[in-house]
Amino acid sequence: MERMATKLPQVPTPTIIPSSAPGLPGGGDSVVLERRPEKVKPPQMYQVVLLNDDYTPMEFVVVVIQEFFNKDRETATQIMLKIHLDGKGVCGVFSKDVAATKVDQVTEAARKNGHPLQCVSEPLEL
Repeated sequence: MERMATKLPQVPTPTIIPSSAPGLPGGGDSVVLERRPEKVKPPQMYQVVLLNDDYTPMEFVVVVIQEFFNKDRETATQIMLKIHLDGKGVCGVFSKDVAATKVDQVTEAARKNGHPLQCVSEPLEL
């Protein structure tokens, strides 16, 4: 039988000791720093972008977007048309590792099917 903790562990609060307190070694020359929690920033996000070429069939691009980016057929078609008209289109925004995996999966699928489709990840600029 597993037992789960019912309370979170208490984190001791740091105590600030005045440097002039009696009994400290070195007289009044001691410095005690206060612990401050670090503010953690969210991870950098990356957008996965498909690039247009003149050889990859549009239907294959739609299937790739549906399969690897979990888009419905209508959304995948809209993204494909954006890629076709603008030269590139964003398929999704992910963390760095997930974006790199998506790029590898799309590139591998394109090569297996004999298409030169290119897929890259770019840092998302806020």
